Amino acid sequence: MDETPDAAAPIAWDIRRQGRSWTPEEFTARADRLLGVELEISRGKLFGNEKTRLLILRMLLENVGMDAVVQLGDLGRWKEAVATAEREHGAL
Repeated sequence: MDETPDAAAPIAWDIRRQGRSWTPEEFTARADRLLGVELEISRGKLFGNEKTRLLILRMLLENVGMDAVVQLGDLGRWKEAVATAEREHGAL
């Protein structure tokens, strides 16, 4: 879920293995979050804060899908990240 404090209502993100198009309602809910967001680089990173970067990433992940994303990096690093996430979620 999107926990951005200035968001009207949390978004239930639906990130799948295959990318998907948004419904008109999903588009509106997501596009509203982009109002006032400017493309900027701060300290070598896109956008000024982590919440904005994660918002944009979630949007892209819904549209592109996880299968396409894992093709972009080293597969070993993806596996390490998943193993770490599994350990952390298991510790809850």
